[in-house]
Amino acid sequence: MAVALSEKAASEVKRIMEEQKFEDGMVLRVGVAGGGCSGFQYSLGFDKGWDDKADNKYDYHGVTLVVDKKSALYLDGTTVDFYEGLEKRGFTFDNPNAVKSCGCGSSFSA
Repeated sequence: MAVALSEKAASEVKRIMEEQKFEDGMVLRVGVAGGGCSGFQYSLGFDKGWDDKADNKYDYHGVTLVVDKKSALYLDGTTVDFYEGLEKRGFTFDNPNAVKSCGCGSSFSA
């Protein structure tokens, strides 16, 4: 399995990249870092490149998504989506490996 990017999330990523006028070759990097109220915290950002030995690379709906191999252990099967509602707006993580998550959804334990 891998980390997946929904079509709606990919559309939002492309919108941000166009709005910010990112250079060609920019990738979306998804990862995990220690922290947050549940032990691990999701990270999502843009990066200028990737390392074939240290990262897994995927292409979804015209967006290149990169996950470092250490984070991939915790994110296997995760889908990154984009939610837009009256109460909140932003990227969400549906992680089947999370056994506990915080109320805000930005940290988890596995």
